Amino acid sequence: MAFKSDIEIAREAKMLPVTEIARDLGIEEEDLDCYGRYKAKLNAGLWEKIKNKEDGKLILVTAINPTPAGEGKTTTCVGLGEAMGRLGKKAIITLREPSLGPCMGVKGGAAGGGYAQVVPMEDINLHFTGDLHAISTAHNLLAAMIDNHLQQGNELGIDPRTITWKRVVDLNDRSLRQVIVGLGGKSQGVPRESGYMITVASEVMAILCLSKDLMDLKERISRILIGYTYQGKPVFAGDLKAQGAMTALLRDAFNPNLVQTLENTPAIIHGGPFANIAHGCNSLRATRYALKLADYVITETGFGADLGAEKFFDIKCRLGGLKPDASVLVATIRALKYNGGVKKEDTAKPDLAAVKKGIVNLEAQIQNLQLFGVPVVVTLNAFLTDSPEEITFVEDKCRQMGCEFALSHVWEKGGEGGIDLANALIRTLETTPSDYHVLYPDEMSLEDKIRTIAEKVYGADGVIFGAGTKTALKKYTELGYGKFPVCMAKTQYSLSDNPKKLGRPKGFQITIRQVDVSAGAGFIVAIAGDIMTMPGLPKVPAAEWIDIDQDGNITGLF
Repeated sequence: MAFKSDIEIAREAKMLPVTEIARDLGIEEEDLDCYGRYKAKLNAGLWEKIKNKEDGKLILVTAINPTPAGEGKTTTCVGLGEAMGRLGKKAIITLREPSLGPCMGVKGGAAGGGYAQVVPMEDINLHFTGDLHAISTAHNLLAAMIDNHLQQGNELGIDPRTITWKRVVDLNDRSLRQVIVGLGGKSQGVPRESGYMITVASEVMAILCLSKDLMDLKERISRILIGYTYQGKPVFAGDLKAQGAMTALLRDAFNPNLVQTLENTPAIIHGGPFANIAHGCNSLRATRYALKLADYVITETGFGADLGAEKFFDIKCRLGGLKPDASVLVATIRALKYNGGVKKEDTAKPDLAAVKKGIVNLEAQIQNLQLFGVPVVVTLNAFLTDSPEEITFVEDKCRQMGCEFALSHVWEKGGEGGIDLANALIRTLETTPSDYHVLYPDEMSLEDKIRTIAEKVYGADGVIFGAGTKTALKKYTELGYGKFPVCMAKTQYSLSDNPKKLGRPKGFQITIRQVDVSAGAGFIVAIAGDIMTMPGLPKVPAAEWIDIDQDGNITGLF
């Protein structure tokens, strides 16, 4: 059989009109704002109709630390939803929206792969319904209002040296990490140092994903801390009267997007923060809608369980009042070999010894999930090169640790390839009640919250606080932010803050070089190691391969 790319498979999909997808969920057309035939937003009127319904089961899909050998977390999430549909279960998957940064860079999109994709794939991976553009514009409006305030006399007495609010663009552009604005003379503004972040790292993105309703969104925006006065008084977006206009720009973007999988399973895609530099979860609003509309809600978080899952439990569920029922942990034999020291090009060769060495990463991530009292199902994305001995070894290890186990063939077979996984998940939901709890209490000090995550989740021996970080944490506590959860910004490739330390590193410490507050979103950001909020493009970016013909057909998009 000839190999087909993701985009070729997606084009062959027999999509249903989004109104039909909605109708199967009990959603009327008046509750949809359609973007063509296959995309729609769920409007605020729908929530008033469904808010009193009983919640369905909430299942998190996460993974081991990502490797070049691949894991397939989003693909598994999509395929599991399709498999639930084949079993006659009413299921919805909820995903994050792709960023153009990785789409044009190296990682690729966020629509799944093979026969487990959400569609229309090109739309979702490119501009979709314009949400990320709206977030960029709202963010940059605040930046423009800050500089205009300085230019127009600076009535608030803002010290330009303390302004922390940068600008954003949804692309990888390392040349914008540090910039100087206001050059060109008195009429061009007040010169000062600034910079750019990628849109998905914006606090506006985090706020949109954690707000319960439109007024909560506006209130949170008003609380964004942008800098300090010359007297050291904090200055907020509300002091600049920016929250109304910013919320107006986000009005439509705030509504979740409804699409479908290749097998017409409903999918709600909304919000897109990265898990290595933000909290890495789709919007609370999307999840709450899905829980009222389906019996099973399958969601995913970014990167490994040490990042995305920890933030899902400690930030999203804490702030949103969610109670997850189970988790699915995704791995591959190839990725385990890579963690065991095998080069990427050799991971297809049978090597049980390398699997035994690399499985420590899987063990660590199972234990990380168990820290939160949530039952764990482990699944291996199957490859033809996986040997029976390798698979049996992994299965035995998982069962020894109290986890259900199943192979997944969803990339190759779609929902049919996820039946075993779906049945394993259902058995877990029926036999093992969740005892979900957060890792640390609100009352714990910010320093101790950081230490708790580093030691219990990453396995560190301790934390090294860089220059000024303890002072900053003390200041944030004095400003009333001491009860906030912590959002760790750390490399996704390792449990440590060193991306080269694979497997399950021992004898290391986490270095915190900077701490910031996302006062509107409601968390403290602790930046570990060399992680950056504006990625760069690789030597050969994916953008070089993307093309379009005279009929508008896109090629090279995965």
